Amino acid sequence: MNTVEPIRDKETVIDIAEYLRKDSERNYVMFLFGIYSGLRISDILKFRVRDVKDKSDIVLREKKTGKEKRFPINRDLKKALEQYISGKDDYEFLFKNPHENKPITRQQAYNILSDAGKKFGIEKIGTHTLRKTFGYHVYQSTKDAAMLMDIFNHADIHITLRYIGVNQDQKDKVYNKLSYFR
Repeated sequence: MNTVEPIRDKETVIDIAEYLRKDSERNYVMFLFGIYSGLRISDILKFRVRDVKDKSDIVLREKKTGKEKRFPINRDLKKALEQYISGKDDYEFLFKNPHENKPITRQQAYNILSDAGKKFGIEKIGTHTLRKTFGYHVYQSTKDAAMLMDIFNHADIHITLRYIGVNQDQKDKVYNKLSYFR
């Protein structure tokens, strides 16, 4: 299994979102859902229209941990969701296969993100990139690793920092600053 990275550059996040939007509203909203919720793709794909329609918060039981999670729907995501679900039936999956009312597979989600990443020169991209991107940008704006640790249900703060790529950023700076000849 290859390690994926967060998308660190906000402009690249916006570029990928716009690229996905032009290709498919479903893929665009899936991308936004991931970068604004920090959820795993396995949890994102199981949502139906009724789970977000006329809601200000999302409540779910995480598939991996079995823990209940509640969080407010970010205003940018809410706006995109409202437009996207307009005219859809409550029972429909948000990110459904076009041929039947079943969600797309994790593999399909991976292919969508991988293809988009390649268009922008990102090789280490996958479904977990969405979650890591959320964490990386929350950390950059708040520097609150303890809050992220709680959001991600991690047992240790070092796991959280490594997970979102902050440790690697710090290591890279150490190596790049070192000079014996300046």
